[in-house]
Amino acid sequence: MIGAKPRADWLPPEIERDNKGFVKTGAAVADAPAWKGAKRPPGPLETSRPGIFAVGDVRSGSVKRAAAAVGEGGMAVEGIHQALGTYA
Repeated sequence: MIGAKPRADWLPPEIERDNKGFVKTGAAVADAPAWKGAKRPPGPLETSRPGIFAVGDVRSGSVKRAAAAVGEGGMAVEGIHQALGTYA
């Protein structure tokens, strides 16, 4: 098991975290100020700041396993491509 502590205190306050300090993503941040008026909803691994992604043990709701973190990293690449496509 990895990530018993999120170690995310270095992030700015605009990146929302849960009550344990893990970074919120996806539907959990849809009402964040930066998403108000956005032309798209946040992706599943996207944080309260559009275009900023969180994966692995720092993410709220993750399973805290190394193999899952690797998979989420791959998913984030696709999410980044989709997010960048909305700016074109």
